[in-house]
Amino acid sequence: MRPIYRLSVLLLFMVHGQAQKTDEMNFEHTNALINETSPYLLQHAHNPINWEAWSPEVLTRAKKENKFLLISIGYAACHWCHVMEHECFEDEEVAMVMNENFINIKIDREERPDIDHIYMDALQMMTGSGGWPLNIVALPDGRPFWGATYVKKNDWIKILTQLSEIYEKDTEKVKEYAQKLSEGIKAINLVEIKPNASVMTSGQIDKAVEHWSSYFDIFLGGYKRAPKFMMPVNLNFLLHYGIAKEDDKILEYVNTTLTKMAWGGIFDHVGGGFSRYSVDTKWHVPHFEKMLYDNGQLTSLYAKAYAATKNELYKETVERMIEFIKSELTDTSFGFYSSLDADSLNEAGELEEGAYYVWTEEELKSLLGNDFTIFKDYYNINSYGHWEHGNYVLIRDSEDEKIAKKHTIGLTEMKQILKKVVKYFWRNGTKETGPD
Repeated sequence: MRPIYRLSVLLLFMVHGQAQKTDEMNFEHTNALINETSPYLLQHAHNPINWEAWSPEVLTRAKKENKFLLISIGYAACHWCHVMEHECFEDEEVAMVMNENFINIKIDREERPDIDHIYMDALQMMTGSGGWPLNIVALPDGRPFWGATYVKKNDWIKILTQLSEIYEKDTEKVKEYAQKLSEGIKAINLVEIKPNASVMTSGQIDKAVEHWSSYFDIFLGGYKRAPKFMMPVNLNFLLHYGIAKEDDKILEYVNTTLTKMAWGGIFDHVGGGFSRYSVDTKWHVPHFEKMLYDNGQLTSLYAKAYAATKNELYKETVERMIEFIKSELTDTSFGFYSSLDADSLNEAGELEEGAYYVWTEEELKSLLGNDFTIFKDYYNINSYGHWEHGNYVLIRDSEDEKIAKKHTIGLTEMKQILKKVVKYFWRNGTKETGPD
C-alpha cells in the first residue's frame, strides 16, 4: 500500500517530542534539547552530544570557560540534516570530540531565522555558497571564523581537532580573522540612506537585464547550471519587465521556465505542489522536500502569469498548488505547516529520500492496466523519465495535443483518463487494484 497522506514533519516531531519527554528512560542519551518545543531540536534531544539551545546564558558560560561555540543550524524537513545527524551527531566518537572541545548549540532556522541569517552570511563570505545543515565554529562571543554545510564523519573529526589546535597555537590570528569577518557581515547588512542617490533609469535596467540574460537557459528555463532553483521573485520581475517593455525574448524565456517547471518532476503531478529544487538541468529529479514559502510565492507567480497570458497550464498549476497547500500544509485550526520532509518510508519501512514520490514501471503497469500506455507516454516512463534503480520520476515534455494525436484519442477523453488515474493515486494508492 502506497501511503497517501503525508504527516507534516512539524506535527510528526511535536508528537514524537512529547513521547520522548514522557519516556526518556528508553534512550541512552538525553541532552538539554529535551526541554525545547521545536521539532528540529527535539529530533536531536537524544544525541550523545551535549546540545543546548541558543541563549544568553550559554554564551556567557562560553566566555567564562573560554570555549569555542559549535553552532549547527538546520530544520526538521532537511534531508542532509538527517544524514549528518545519523553519520556524525549520533556517533559516540564524534560526541567525545565535540563535548570536550566545544559548547555545542543547535538552532532551528525556522524558529530563529535571525540567527540563521547572520551565520549564513558568514558561511557565504567564507566559502562562496551556503545551505543546510549550516555548521559554524565561533569564538566564545559568537563571532564566526569557520563554516561548512554537510561534512562526513572522519572529515568532521579531523576538522574539529585541527580547529581546536589552531586556536591554542595562534589565538590572536583566529581572533583577528573572526573580527574581520564580523565587520564584513555588518557591512553587507548595512542599509545606507543616500538622500542624493538617483533612481535607476530605464536604460540602466535594460543593460542589467541584458547582462543577466547571458545566464539564462533559453531551452530548459532557469539558469545554465544544476542544481536549478525556481527563484519566483526573479521570474516575477522578469514577467513584469517583459510586459512593460514588450520584450518578446524575455517573455519567451519566462514562459519556457514556467512551462518546464510545471512539466518537470520538480512539480508533483499526483499530489500537487513544487519541491525545493531540481538536481539536474531539466527540472526532473527534485530534492523532494516541499516548502510552504516556495509554494506560496509560486502560486502568486503562476497566477500573475495566467492573468497576463491566459495559459491554461498556469491556471491548472495554481489550482493544484492551492489544493496541495490546503490538504497537506494547512492545519485544522487554519495555521500552516512550514514544510514536508524529503525523506519518506519505502516499502521496507525505512526512511529514504523521495521514496513516496517515485514509481517502478512494473507497479504502474499492474495499477493502470489499459491506461498505462497513455500514462507512459504522457509522463515519460522511459529513459527520459528514469531516475535510478528502476525508479521513475514523472515528467512531461510534450503538449497534450501531441500525445492525444499519437494515441488517436480525443483531447478531452485523454485528459479524463489522466485525471482519473491521478485522482486514484492521490485518494487510494493501493497496489493491489487500479483505477476503475
